[in-house]
Amino acid sequence: MSLSLRRFSFRAMANHCEIQIYDESRIDAKKTTQRLATEILRIEQKYFPATKNSFVLEINHSAGSRLGIKLDTETRNLFNIAEHSFALSSGTWDITATKLNKAWKDKTQSPLDNAELTKLLPLVGFEKLDFKGKRLYLPENMEIDFGPIIKEYAADAVAALARKLGVQHGLINLGGDFTVIGPQPDQKPWPIGVANPENANSLLAKIDLLEGGIASCGNFSNCINIDNQKYNSLVNAKTGWLCSGLRAVTVASLNCTQAGSLARMALSLGENDGLKELKEQSFKFVAMTEGGDLKGKSVNIK
Repeated sequence: MSLSLRRFSFRAMANHCEIQIYDESRIDAKKTTQRLATEILRIEQKYFPATKNSFVLEINHSAGSRLGIKLDTETRNLFNIAEHSFALSSGTWDITATKLNKAWKDKTQSPLDNAELTKLLPLVGFEKLDFKGKRLYLPENMEIDFGPIIKEYAADAVAALARKLGVQHGLINLGGDFTVIGPQPDQKPWPIGVANPENANSLLAKIDLLEGGIASCGNFSNCINIDNQKYNSLVNAKTGWLCSGLRAVTVASLNCTQAGSLARMALSLGENDGLKELKEQSFKFVAMTEGGDLKGKSVNIK
């Protein structure tokens, strides 16, 4: 029997998701994709704050406790990823900016003022998290939210599981975050379309990927609307203001998690510093400036 492409679509993490794998057997492929989808849903249940019994909610409820909260290995790994993203962005992207993000999303008439920012900024700062052994001591009134890291981590984790299950050729798509499992059977790369941040029905560019992952940041479907004006939903955790300079950034890297960290770094640093940092990397990327110009490296821009 010859290999055939099998597709399995489902909804998870508030996004349309799809798993594509090559397999000789439709039945075997279905069993594999269901196992992978189950793992994605497990991660969603554990780390999405909106889900019942989310461990992130338990972490936030522990804020100010002298006992702290015990972290398992998986959760500690996510904090390590978040710390890397925090450092890479020079502190401009931070999982502790949760209350700041919520405050911006609640604004519909006018931006946050300086008085509001003065109250919120003391509740931000990854460096304020106190890790002792396997326990985390979260400062009083502070909250964390892993945000996009969860989708990126899930894409990488499920790709690793797929390899253990014997998949040699596959593509994981979690709402626009991608991880590939080897090339296609003919050794050709996977062609991955990058959605236009202003029109999800059109493509901004195409990136060919043989290995690794792709992540995007700045999709205007998650924008903030203030007085009928669209703003990027990414908040600069150091200043408290919404990030500006770039509308969207997509990066291809060694894995989806690293790609996401690089994309957030660029978007949070702005057009000049963000693009400068990306150009110094060896990875493919495409970015749209606030003026609508497209910048990229090693991608097919539409």
